[in-house]
Amino acid sequence: MRGRISGIAALLLLAACGGGGATGDTTAPSSSSSTSSGASSTSSTGSSSGSSATLHYASMATADLGIGASLNGAIPFPANNAWNTDISSAPVDPNSANLIASIGTNGSLFPDFGSGTWNGAPIGIPYVVVVGTQAKVAINFTAYGDESDPGPYPVPPTAPVEGEPSGSTTCNGGGDCHVLVIDRDNNLLYEMGNASKQADNSWNASGGAVFHLDSNNVRPTVQPGWTSADAAGLPIFPGLVRYDEASTGTIAHALRFTVAQSRRAYVPPATHWASSSTSANLPPMGMRVRLKASYVIPASFSTETKAILQALKTYGLIVADNGSNWYMSGAPDERWNNDTLKSELGSVKGSNFEVIRMDGLVTP
Repeated sequence: MRGRISGIAALLLLAACGGGGATGDTTAPSSSSSTSSGASSTSSTGSSSGSSATLHYASMATADLGIGASLNGAIPFPANNAWNTDISSAPVDPNSANLIASIGTNGSLFPDFGSGTWNGAPIGIPYVVVVGTQAKVAINFTAYGDESDPGPYPVPPTAPVEGEPSGSTTCNGGGDCHVLVIDRDNNLLYEMGNASKQADNSWNASGGAVFHLDSNNVRPTVQPGWTSADAAGLPIFPGLVRYDEASTGTIAHALRFTVAQSRRAYVPPATHWASSSTSANLPPMGMRVRLKASYVIPASFSTETKAILQALKTYGLIVADNGSNWYMSGAPDERWNNDTLKSELGSVKGSNFEVIRMDGLVTP
């Protein structure tokens, strides 16, 4: 769905999605340096567990290979990218209370990821890391080809499909059937929705997008109003909760979540809306919420949960899709403790959050 965008709003959108770094009331992490041209940087940061993690912005060079591979501190995009910007002191949106109420003040955070399976499929959105020489295959877009980045994509024949059993490469309606592929050597992220492998190893998908992980020009082809494999037009992978990060005690970027009702509007870096409602009390795609400073993270919580909650204080949660309220997206991993995740995250209520001021809102 598309809307008319004013000249000023369009400029704000293009700045946020194309060449911008941290602007206005947000600041880049003080422990690192980066440029809007996409230069990579490395920094060390303390964690809630007392350890430190070495972070590598805008470079996937440290990542392992394979399905669910550890990134070993690699973080998509430069340190001053919107995903990586510290918003802990950003102003609160004047309509925050109504927006939070629409998602549910008494609702609880829910981890839409974990270990084991649900209905036969791994719990969460899987991904695979490949080398730069991975063979590229043809991609046939079945719905949103005019808003997609054309193939070929370096999708291996065993790439995992969200919502489908391990080893299955066919979308049988178990979910959105996302396929996420990270080209480690070229710092590129390929994402598809409703994806199924064909007999000749090509893939059918409703749409697809290619993101540049080493630059703030994250998707050079994008136009205002375009979707991606995500309803908000955002990349999916950067917002996933991953065990390899959480277990270090540090998650140095924003995370993604879903809401049951959204507004026909979006806030950069989102580029697309997915609703017919124009109510100002409903969250637009790209809206960011922050765990309030007054919320005290219990010392008894697991290292993983403390890392997640600290990330929500520092970087926030971004509305990325329609779905169940307060559902946080993450990658499946057999090391997650599902009971601990549900218990600890479930104790955090909607009332513990506030909405960051929405600058550059795009409406019909």
